[in-house]
Amino acid sequence: MGGFEVLRITGRVLVGPEDVRDELWVLDGRITFTPPVGAGARDVRTLSGWVLPGLVDAHCHVGLAAHGAVDRDTAERQIRADRDAGALLLRDAGSPADTRWVDDRVDLPRLVRAGRHIARTRRYIRNYGIEIEPDQLLANVVEQAGRGDGWVKIVGDWIDRDAGDLAPCWPRDVARAAIEAAHAVGARVTAHCFAESSLADLVEAGIDCVEHATGLTDETIPLFAAHGVAIVPTLINIATFGDIAAAAEEKFPGYGKHMRALHARRYDTVRSAYDAGIAIYVGTDAGGSLAHGLVADEVAELVRAGLPPLAALSAASWAARAWLGFPGCDEGAAADLVVYPQDPRVDVRVLAAPSFIVLRGQVLDIPAKESRPAQ
Repeated sequence: MGGFEVLRITGRVLVGPEDVRDELWVLDGRITFTPPVGAGARDVRTLSGWVLPGLVDAHCHVGLAAHGAVDRDTAERQIRADRDAGALLLRDAGSPADTRWVDDRVDLPRLVRAGRHIARTRRYIRNYGIEIEPDQLLANVVEQAGRGDGWVKIVGDWIDRDAGDLAPCWPRDVARAAIEAAHAVGARVTAHCFAESSLADLVEAGIDCVEHATGLTDETIPLFAAHGVAIVPTLINIATFGDIAAAAEEKFPGYGKHMRALHARRYDTVRSAYDAGIAIYVGTDAGGSLAHGLVADEVAELVRAGLPPLAALSAASWAARAWLGFPGCDEGAAADLVVYPQDPRVDVRVLAAPSFIVLRGQVLDIPAKESRPAQ
């Protein structure tokens, strides 16, 4: 990326759900709503369309594939796929790969890490996380807080092969001590949870967020709302539950039936969480078995689940950026934004085809669509 050009972006600038403006300028890579003095005499590039802050994928895994960590070239292809889909801010929800090199690349999205997954011994996907017992949780949470960027990820439940079904991984008192330790060093904690049984204990232990949250019920939804616990539903990942059940149900029929039931009610679960006032953010769970670059698909899934389009957009833009501590289309902010040919508030499917992507003030070349980005 070379020197900065002066950009004028006209049309409808969606600064916030209720704040819509007619134009913005990009000067020296930063946003301003004040036309520069003498702009008419300067070399100005004009773009037109509907403008959103760079989208957020709040649950992905850069540097991770089905077998575990990948090499740097593969990780770069992954994060480029996210960038080329308009996702310019990523929360990496656990990866065994060292991706600190991304921070030095001004042509790649901003990456907020949660360190490595912390799981129970033999209770998670091989080669993904650190596998420990409960008496080691506190120390490992603190260690991963130092490895991440303000987040830690624990595996809250997984299949217990002796029980033949999903079961909680951590006693409540152990989880509470570990979460308090993370908070003391300035980190928030999120948890992978599919089932119902781990949720109340984790909320009462002080968890900040739950990934997937398919096990939410009429009993735990009010608890999440009262404690301000956010969820990242990853609905395009939950769509794979049928395949997971089919692969496991001969040996673990109870688990297979449970996964199918969680899948069947997934949209009702998300809509009930939204209706209760639970904060919901967009995450694709890219990496592992899912391709990167699917942020538009996840927004469309939230709308299919019953969220109003404006709420689904906010879950991938204004609200998600504020939640992660990043500005949007604000005066003086770095110019990370996406321009669309139609109004995404009318039809969120337009997110799949941006006209322009501006990252740190530079207009990117958007490659032709491939069948699916590389893993």
